[in-house]
Parts: sequence; C-alpha cells; structure tokens
Amino acid sequence: MGITLQQAQAAVQAAQQKAQAMGVNMNIAIVDAGANLTAFARMDDAWLGSLDIALKKAKTARYFDMPTGAIGGLSQPGGPLFGIEHSNGGLISFPGGLPIKDGSGTVIGAIGVSGSTVEDDHTVAEAGVQAVAGK
Repeated sequence: MGITLQQAQAAVQAAQQKAQAMGVNMNIAIVDAGANLTAFARMDDAWLGSLDIALKKAKTARYFDMPTGAIGGLSQPGGPLFGIEHSNGGLISFPGGLPIKDGSGTVIGAIGVSGSTVEDDHTVAEAGVQAVAGK
C-alpha cells in the first residue's frame, strides 16, 4: 500500500515545523508509491524556483528508492550513473529527497524539500520521514 493522505500530511507538518525551528522557508513535496504528488506545502516567502526542485527531489527519491544525495555521488563524471539527471523528464541529484518507508521497510512514497542549503533541505526532509516512521 502507498502512503496515505494522512501520512503525507503528517510528513509535511513535521517538515514545516522543523523548517520553522531552523528559521528557513521551504517547499515540501510528498509523492506516493507511483511518484504522484500527494501533498505539498510552500511556506511563506519560500523561493518560487524551489517548487519544481522539491517535487523533482521527491520523484527522484521514489524512482530509485534512495536519497537524492546518494544519486549525486553516483552521477559524477566517470560514475556509473553519469548523466542520469537528464532522464525521466529531469531528476535532481543533490540532497533533499528521501524515500518514505512503512513499518516493514517497504517504500510507500518519498519527500522532497527545497528552499535552503542542501544540508538544511536534507534535515527538513528527514523530519518528514520520521513523522511517517513513527505512525
């Protein structure tokens, strides 16, 4: 079963709370197991250009069931996935996208966060993942 709307909304809320605590404004996207948008939030004053990035981070994390930062490491020149960011209508290969798993470890969706440094994006995304893991 894929992520429920309730789980997706909990992930968005937890990510927003983490972003607020960090003093950053984020765009937060949650996709289901089929990489379809399930929930989205754009915090006040979050960068407009990060809307698309957040969604693509979530989709990238779901398409490959791994953190987007890990894909970045594999897609460097000479790497086994060099050029992958040009596939699937455009992927994101830097941190801020994470798969979301259920209690049994099955991927049920993904979160993508964009609006600050990639380190901040990853931290906020992790808060969203943890909100679903705790349910």
